[in-house]
Formats: sequence, structure tokens, C-alpha cells
Amino acid sequence: MTTRTAFALARLGLAAAGIFALSGYFYYTLGVATFAIANFFSYFTVQSAIAAVAVIVTAAIVALRRPTDPAWVDMLRAMVTTYILVSGVVYGIIVWQSSSANYSIEVPWSSQLLHFVIPACALIDWMVDPFKARLPWKYLGWAIVFPVFWLVFTLIRGPIVGWYPYFFLDARQVSGPGETVFYCLIIVAIITGIAALLTWITRLKRMPRHLLPPWGSSL
Repeated sequence: MTTRTAFALARLGLAAAGIFALSGYFYYTLGVATFAIANFFSYFTVQSAIAAVAVIVTAAIVALRRPTDPAWVDMLRAMVTTYILVSGVVYGIIVWQSSSANYSIEVPWSSQLLHFVIPACALIDWMVDPFKARLPWKYLGWAIVFPVFWLVFTLIRGPIVGWYPYFFLDARQVSGPGETVFYCLIIVAIITGIAALLTWITRLKRMPRHLLPPWGSSL
């Protein structure tokens, strides 16, 4: 078995773990009194996890068919890896803050997989993969598009349905709209920082230089 094939099989396994975790998380939320299917699929964690499964499967298929990754595949990989890492970081902060506020948040095995295990595995895959393309810095602009659209959609939908996926997006649960904006800016900063880190990793001198700059641009 070649190294490239091993990466492909590992990604298929990671995608299967993602589907398993999403299914388990869906089953777990069925027991919540306020459960609603539309709300379940409105979580950034769930949306990013579904996108990650699709992209990881695509990357696995490409790895089985090509000796190296095209830039567009690795741009998508970097994006979804950023999103699921952000989900893990934000969720971890929420759980940590709950313990200091005298209330607890249950973290089922499915949530542990989605928020911590799978993001960690995706990050390891990104760091050790020697076949990825050298990404341009302008990729960072694309990385923030989906989160911004998600934030706008959530802030518009929240008052209509009377529900927010995360407490800090509801101005009634914090000190007001100003604090909500503050949290949103922090999230955008975290996303940009993680995306920049993943992009920087592809540009290290130790990384292979067998691919041409994406789209023939000068980097």
C-alpha cells in the first residue's frame, strides 16, 4: 500500500466517523424537549461537519486517483478543517465557562467526536499530508464567506423563530447587541487566524514544491 492510498483510506474512515457522530448527535437531541429538525441543522457545528464529510470523501477519492492534490481540493479541505476546529474551540470555551458559572453542560460521546476528536484528526491529516498544494494568501477571504453568511442568517432567523443555536448570539442572554457583535468579531478573528495558520503550513520550506502556484498566479 502506498502512502497516498493510506491517506485516502484514513480519510474515508474519518468521514465514516463523521457520519456516525452526526447520527449519534441527532439521536441524542431527539431526547431534548425543545428539539426541532430545523434547529438541529442550523447549528454551525452540524453544518460544518456535514460539509467536512463531503470534502473529506472528495479528498479521499482524489487521493486514490491522483498523485497530488489540486489546489481547489486543498482550499476546500482548509476551509472545512478551519470550521470544525472553530466549532471545537468555541464549544470547549462554552463548556469551560459553564463550569465556572455553577451549571453544567452534558457532553455526550457524539458531541465529543464532533467537537474534539474529528477536528483533531483533520488537523493532524492536514499537518502531515505531504501531497497538498501550496495555497495562496488570498484564500483567507474565501474562508470567511460561509461563517459570515451563517451569522447573518442566524441573526435574522433567531428573532423570527425565537431560538438561537448559541447563547451569545441572543442579545437577551448577554448584555445586549453590543456584546453579541463583540462575540461575533471574536469568532471571525478565530476563523481568520486558524485559516491563516493552515495556509501558512502549506507554504513552509519543508513542504514539497511539485505543484504550480494555483491558477498560475504569482505568490
